[in-house]
Amino acid sequence: MVKYSLDSFSIDDINKGKIILVNKPLNWTSFDVVKYIRKSLQLKFKIKKIKVGHAGTLDPLASGLLILCIGKKTKKISEYQDLPKTYIGKFKLGESTLSYDAETDVNEKFEYQHITINDLKTLANEFVGVNMQKPPIYSAIKKDGKRLYNYARENKEIEIDEREIHIYNFKILDFNSPYIEFKIKCSKGTYIRSIANSFGKKLNSGSYLYELRRTKIGRFSVLNAIDIK
Repeated sequence: MVKYSLDSFSIDDINKGKIILVNKPLNWTSFDVVKYIRKSLQLKFKIKKIKVGHAGTLDPLASGLLILCIGKKTKKISEYQDLPKTYIGKFKLGESTLSYDAETDVNEKFEYQHITINDLKTLANEFVGVNMQKPPIYSAIKKDGKRLYNYARENKEIEIDEREIHIYNFKILDFNSPYIEFKIKCSKGTYIRSIANSFGKKLNSGSYLYELRRTKIGRFSVLNAIDIK
């Protein structure tokens, strides 16, 4: 297994452009990772300005693979953003939150004892394919020039447009009630939080995204990524 490393970077890599895989830790923003890598490269090469951008955001409460584009590779960011993503994680049954994940407090509780692992596997199959999805109100998407999470924090109601997504694969890995372990491969722009919310509703219960880790972007794997310490 070949892991990406900043030690192997050369000044040629900076001039010509290169990608680097990073294993984003929990509670870091994607921009925190960009700043960390940029500063590390600036110190290594004693250069004041280095272009660094990420190809696809991960929420602070999610961990896993980020692709960073360095130098001239920043012009190719959209190509990496368009690649399918693979995630593993957990939904928590019987509760919902306004953000659809653990960022906000539980706002409603539901019965879930009636749900079996066969119910989960059958429902997961129904999500596979092309679907229309409504992003969560707690997201950075802009509406009328303002990010949705700002409307949410102001308790303002706003109509959120649905978008087309593609779920290539959705597997239930384990069920230790009320926690559902899953693996999903999906297109760019897919909100796993929204899947968690819809999943609970379709079970006549509720659920929210309890844990999330991105393991792959296209052919790139987190197993080859730099671990930030």
